[in-house]
Amino acid sequence: MISCNNVSLQYGQRKLFSGVNITFSSGNCYGLIGANGSGKSTFLKILSGEIDTTTGEVAVLTGKRLSVLKQDHFAFDEFSVLTTVIMGHKRLYEIMCQKDELYAKADFNDADGMLIADLDHEFLELDGWNAESEAKKLLRNVGISEEQCALSMKQLEAGQKVRVLLVQALFGNPDILLLDEPTNHLDVETCMWLEEFLCDFENTTIVVSHDRHFLDKVCTHIADIDYGKIQLYPGNYTFWQESSQLILRQRSEANKKIEDKRKELQDFIVRFSANASKSRQATSRKKILEKLTIEEIRPSSRKYPYLGFEQEREAGNDLLHIKNLSKSIDGKVMFENLDITIEKGDKVAFVGPNDLVKSVLFQILMEELPADSGSFKWGFSTRRAYYPKDNIKYFNKELNLIDWLRQYSSDTDENFVRGFLGRVLFSGEESFKPVGVLSGGEKVRCMLARMMLMRANVLILDEPTNHLDLESITALNRGLERFNGTILFSSHDHTLVQTVANRIIEITPKGYIDLVGTTFDEYLTNDKIKERSRQLYV
Repeated sequence: MISCNNVSLQYGQRKLFSGVNITFSSGNCYGLIGANGSGKSTFLKILSGEIDTTTGEVAVLTGKRLSVLKQDHFAFDEFSVLTTVIMGHKRLYEIMCQKDELYAKADFNDADGMLIADLDHEFLELDGWNAESEAKKLLRNVGISEEQCALSMKQLEAGQKVRVLLVQALFGNPDILLLDEPTNHLDVETCMWLEEFLCDFENTTIVVSHDRHFLDKVCTHIADIDYGKIQLYPGNYTFWQESSQLILRQRSEANKKIEDKRKELQDFIVRFSANASKSRQATSRKKILEKLTIEEIRPSSRKYPYLGFEQEREAGNDLLHIKNLSKSIDGKVMFENLDITIEKGDKVAFVGPNDLVKSVLFQILMEELPADSGSFKWGFSTRRAYYPKDNIKYFNKELNLIDWLRQYSSDTDENFVRGFLGRVLFSGEESFKPVGVLSGGEKVRCMLARMMLMRANVLILDEPTNHLDLESITALNRGLERFNGTILFSSHDHTLVQTVANRIIEITPKGYIDLVGTTFDEYLTNDKIKERSRQLYV
């Protein structure tokens, strides 16, 4: 369907890709993964033709239409929502505009009539007569009402624009679909709808995402960018991750018999094949895995940071009491009369469509923001470590990494601090980097290292996976699962919430739902819970 032949890309002395040969076939969904800065988004731009290669070429099968999720949220501000979606099918939109121009001509002649007849024939072949109804249906599925279809894009909020551009990419059944972080800024229900859409999509999809649950649900293959090469692996993200780690582990066990290794791998493949659900993508993955040979599984060279949180001392049973807490921002109610008791050992995921609500609550609990009314009281033995969504203020000093982290360490010895930085993948000369030049992901790893040094018994984390690569997200997930203290957190990472939380609290302007012992998946699929939630938004 679409293939790369000896593709290389070089900026000055830096080689991003070298000699990439890869074919993406119809009927499959490929998850494009790689460390931050490895070139995932750049590779999608190469496939779409937006960026020229240094060497080699990208070949798209003749007559196949390629569709891309646009990243410029202001590019279509002067167009209506409905028109913006239809513009996703370039040829169909061209025909519609050409027909309008011809019909508007004052000196319409026979040649114009013949041209319109030809255009009408092509319009019919492209299912143009159903274009508007299909576009409106897709828009409804992502929460854009029929009334909003007539609005101009500039009248929409940022989050709504993201959804319209997603629909633009999906519109018209493209043959090749390129999606760069399609779940960003989507609520849980829209993410679930997109997962089902892609599972049923019968053409070629190539997607970049840091959402492990999403990659597991939709992908039949993983395309891994590593050292400038791209290697294809069958299966979803979890299969790639666990199988590559298994091979790496086996290689380090020099005395393990070859036959034992083979049997362990075969059992692993069978287990993953048996776990496939009934979706089209899962069935496709199962067939691929059944044909997989042991030799096709390779170790990963990826490095995972160590993110482990330990308590200096356990908190007492009297941990946190929130009583009648209320807060509004700019006249908009965030929450009213919150009356919640957090118990020792609770790992609470705060959920809901408005991210600001959760951030405001955490800021109040950390005494960075006053409440309008009500109160809260922490237990005397609690020690809190806080990860805020916005960490800019922590990096406004002219310090190198060693001196920055030393501020938060009781042991200020340089060797100790450098060793700790090594845990979060800052080794050698990287330890002397000025904090002002750190990337978003590097700053997050620094903030998490700071939290580890605090040895707190309560962790408060506001969207901690933002900016992290998949390896760091996985390491954080494991660290929070192992932590024996109390956690209050918010996250759009489905897997993190599902595997860490033992309590779900949904906060709405009209109340809250407190679900002790309920998993995230149960919260999403339980009809009674969903109905209670809907009633709090009416």
